[in-house]
Amino acid sequence: MTENDLTLDDGRRVRVHDTGTRSGADSLVVFWHHGTPNIGAPPVPLFPAAERLGIRWISYDRPGYGGSTPRPGRDVASVAGDVAAVASALDVERFAVMGHSGGGAHALACAALLPDRVLGVVDVAGLAPFGAEGLDWFEGMTPSIAASLRAAAQGRGEKEKHTAGAEYDPEMFTAADHAALAGEWSWFDDVVAPAVAAGPGGQIDDDLAYVAPWGFDPRRISVPVLLLHGDQDRIAPSSHAQWLADHCPSAELRLRPGDGHISVLGTGPAALEWLAERSAG
Repeated sequence: MTENDLTLDDGRRVRVHDTGTRSGADSLVVFWHHGTPNIGAPPVPLFPAAERLGIRWISYDRPGYGGSTPRPGRDVASVAGDVAAVASALDVERFAVMGHSGGGAHALACAALLPDRVLGVVDVAGLAPFGAEGLDWFEGMTPSIAASLRAAAQGRGEKEKHTAGAEYDPEMFTAADHAALAGEWSWFDDVVAPAVAAGPGGQIDDDLAYVAPWGFDPRRISVPVLLLHGDQDRIAPSSHAQWLADHCPSAELRLRPGDGHISVLGTGPAALEWLAERSAG
């Protein structure tokens, strides 16, 4: 995998990750959207499945993370312009998108705003829009996660104050999550540590974006969408996925019994197979 810096038209720098074209020019490109707080390196535990399916991963660090310039005040929709610029710089016209956790909303943004370029979407353990009609947005979240996002909803000052005093809460993860984090998904250690090394700016900007208007309507998405979610998720409750399934006409929901926010990634290879099938032709 290579890492390179790309300067955008507005002068910002983004750090791009690319597994290259080993599978050939006709391989399926999947653009990975990372969670919060992570850098953008694509998910190594899914590399074997991607290799088998001829998938090339491309991704980038969202503004404020890793090697990417901060962009305070960004909304979820802003990801579409960055992704389009990265893809064009790499001579990639069409691609699929996959996001985990907070990356799910950003994957949906690409589907909604780049319909002529996005072939399909996998949204794993993602959130629904803040204030979604008929959804109790915070219900089912572990208290520490709810408190963090409630602080974000009160504005940057409250979010910064909350973040300064926040501590890691292992209760946000289920027993199945902890088992996954102790196994192949210990990969998260490699993307979380560098994401927070330079401070909490990227995470703060992410959370502020999640509780603000996203800048697009999931109901306008027309490309195939797979919503993959664990029914025991304590970070993004499965009711969020159910809301998206009910309001996105092209969405299919796979609710995984017993899975949490991390362990649900164990079915990632099957999700990539779904994405390859929907993206063919």
